[in-house]
Amino acid sequence: MTNFYLVCAGLVLLSSVFFLFPRVPPRAEEGDMANENLQWFRLRQRELAQEGADALEEDARLRLLEDSIEPSAVAAAPVVRGFPTWTLLPVVAVMAAILYYALGGARDVIITRQLDTLSDQTSDAEMGQLISALQTRAAQRPDNLHYTALLGRYYMGQGDYTRALEAYETLATAVPEDAQALAYAAQAEYLAAGRQLTDSARLRAEQALAADPQQRSALGLLGMASFEQGQYRAAISYWERLLALEPPGSEGAQMISGVLQRAREALGEPPAPVSGEQSTEVASTADPESTAGVSVRVSLPQGAQVAADETVFVLARNAQSDSRMPIAVQRLRAGQLPFTLRLDDRNSMAGQTLSSVAAVEVVAQVSPDGRPGEANATWVGRVGPLVPGADSTAVPLLLAPNTP
Repeated sequence: MTNFYLVCAGLVLLSSVFFLFPRVPPRAEEGDMANENLQWFRLRQRELAQEGADALEEDARLRLLEDSIEPSAVAAAPVVRGFPTWTLLPVVAVMAAILYYALGGARDVIITRQLDTLSDQTSDAEMGQLISALQTRAAQRPDNLHYTALLGRYYMGQGDYTRALEAYETLATAVPEDAQALAYAAQAEYLAAGRQLTDSARLRAEQALAADPQQRSALGLLGMASFEQGQYRAAISYWERLLALEPPGSEGAQMISGVLQRAREALGEPPAPVSGEQSTEVASTADPESTAGVSVRVSLPQGAQVAADETVFVLARNAQSDSRMPIAVQRLRAGQLPFTLRLDDRNSMAGQTLSSVAAVEVVAQVSPDGRPGEANATWVGRVGPLVPGADSTAVPLLLAPNTP
């Protein structure tokens, strides 16, 4: 902020030059005209002397005298002083400050400084002032989604789930492909409805998983909702996927293992043995006879290279439907290319089964930044329609550069 104020002060001083710079006095112009008249008179006098025209010489002398008298008369006239332009300097400075505060980012800078100073010692009054400023600024700048997200988090923390839902719905509408925004909107709606998973909340959670199969909030929400509704098998499926994302032995892994044990006990199953490592086996190595599905071998063209840490999304869509909602999704790393992958009901999204559709289209996308969607992919490949079945023969799926 100190540098900002210094720059502003420098600009104001620079503008003052244009108000205080002295103007050229008009006397100089009058002196130049008198000299020109005198030079003209002397030239004309020499010409007339050569011609012997005394009368004309006298006329020229009178004209010179008249021209000399006029500036004197003008000089004797009262001097009218101009408007003191220097008085505009403070006006310009004040107007610039007002316009910047109204149209610029001064309030954003203040909010950022307040956010940076938040701590456990922040009083309720200070927090209230910050939230009020965020609400006002979010209304003035609806395109600043950062403020909307901050308000959503605050409302969730305060248990005001209705207002949190409003904030996250705004966020999800603005960025419909953002998995986190969809998951948070689903979570807020679930809590606002009294821990009831409405159809719209389930749809948002499923859309979040379609965008990011490893979206933790969506997996946790669908697992908890399934458990509370007595759908223990579905709850186990979601929680197992969530458990695979936790570091072995961590507090989160222990908590998820505990709820998994409760779900298995509700089904009458023995508790799973505790293991320090989670299985990283992909669907391509599973028993193909266990469920109907499709197998593909994803590869790059000869000589093509991608970074090993880029993300590869492999998803199956209903080939006979206009909906782009995936039925099954797998997420791998580009360093695993080429790989053979099988998609079946174990990879299906909630409420859908791959084996229930007549044909699917399989799409592979390589995303440098981990964001799903063809718009974010540098390489894309597709194959289909494929009929789900027990056949484990892999269909080639060759990636190609994604050109607009």
